[in-house]
Amino acid sequence: MTPEQAAAAAKAGVLELGGAFSEDPRTLRRARMMGLSGWAFYVAGRGGALGDVRTDTVAAALGFIAPDAVVDGWEAARRVVPPMEVAAKRLAECCRWGIEHLEGFPRVGRIVELVQRIVVSADPAGMPLFAAWRAMPVPEDAPGARAAVLLHLLREFRGGGHLLAVRASGLTPLEAIIAGPDGEAGAVAFGWQPPYPPIGPLVRRRMWAEAVTDRITADAFSVLESAERVELVGLLDSALRLFRDEPPTPPNGQA
Repeated sequence: MTPEQAAAAAKAGVLELGGAFSEDPRTLRRARMMGLSGWAFYVAGRGGALGDVRTDTVAAALGFIAPDAVVDGWEAARRVVPPMEVAAKRLAECCRWGIEHLEGFPRVGRIVELVQRIVVSADPAGMPLFAAWRAMPVPEDAPGARAAVLLHLLREFRGGGHLLAVRASGLTPLEAIIAGPDGEAGAVAFGWQPPYPPIGPLVRRRMWAEAVTDRITADAFSVLESAERVELVGLLDSALRLFRDEPPTPPNGQA
C-alpha cells in the first residue's frame, strides 16, 4: 500500500473518529457549562489553539466556515472566556471522549503508536491550525485519550491539506462544499448564505482537489512501512465499526 493509497483509505476513520467528540452530547454540555453556545465553543475551541488573534486570522485558518459565522462564534466566546481556554477545554473533551469510546478497543495502543509517528513527522507548512494544535499540551495520558487526540490532529492535518488543495484547484471554500457530498446542507452548516453556485461546473475540480488532498496527506504516511499502512487502515476500520455499533449515549450520561 502506497502512502497515497493509505491516506485515501484512512480518510473515513480519521474524519469520523477524529471529529466525533465535537458532536458528543457531553461536549455540548461542557459548552453550556462555560456559558457558550455549541457554535461559539466549536469556533473558539478550534481556532483558540492559535491564541487570541483577530477574527480574520481565525477565519483564514478555519477556511471552510463563512467569515461572518466565524465572527459570530469567535466574538461570542471572547466575551465570556479567552479563546486559548476554550481550546484547552475542547482538548479535554477530546480526551474524555477517547477514554469513553476508544479505551476498550483491543489494539488502541497500536493505533497510538502508528498515528503518533505520522503526526510527529507531518510537515505543518501552510497549515497553521494543525501546527497550533500539535503544540497544545495533552491533559490525559490514557491510551484512549491519546488515540483520540492523535486522530484529531491527523484530521486537522488532512483538513489543512484539503484547504490548500481546494485553493490550488481554483475553487473557493464555498464552491468546494457545494460540490462535495453534503452540498447545500454542508454550506448551511458552515454558515454560508444563499444564493449558492451551480454544482455542475465544480465537480471535476472538487474531485481533483480531493486527489491532491490525498497526495499532500500522503507525505506524512510515508514514515510507515507498507505493511504498517495496511495495518493502520485495518485498525481504523475496525475501530470505526466498533464506534458505530455502540448504543446511543443515555440522556445526561446516565447508565
